[in-house]
Amino acid sequence: MKKYRLRLEKATELFCNFAKNKIMPQSLSKLYVHIIFHVKNNDVLIRTEDEKELYSYIGGIIKANESFPIKINGTENHLHILTTVSKNLSLAKFVEEIKRNSSRWIKSKGEHYQFFAWQGGYAGYSVSQSKVAAVENYIENQKEHHKAETLQDEYVKFLREYDVEFDEKYLWT
Repeated sequence: MKKYRLRLEKATELFCNFAKNKIMPQSLSKLYVHIIFHVKNNDVLIRTEDEKELYSYIGGIIKANESFPIKINGTENHLHILTTVSKNLSLAKFVEEIKRNSSRWIKSKGEHYQFFAWQGGYAGYSVSQSKVAAVENYIENQKEHHKAETLQDEYVKFLREYDVEFDEKYLWT
């Protein structure tokens, strides 16, 4: 009992010193995430002439959510985003903000996008700081990459590489 009381007293002392000295007075983080999502059912594809403006708009959404866009690129039917994510947001809320706002914006770009929608889900993978440059390079070369590999194959490969459980019948809706 005496041993337990000494441990409790030591823990209390450490906590009080921590609180008094305010060793960690703020929350700090730097979370890198690779996000992938695609156009719903491939119904309305992203035109090449609209890509840069769309990516720029998405970058603005990311910044408005206290995060930092590192690389945004994709093809006519999907996007890859490498970004930091604010400590104040869940990944689900962050992706929802990106998809909701970019979908609303692209529908304003003309009749072609009248029925545009993103898929219901997304994939999000943590990225080590030591791998940021490699992921950025991978995203930069999406069009070239997809000459040899389909989106479906790429997506499933990532899910397996990151050991994410999934049901393939729900991946493409």
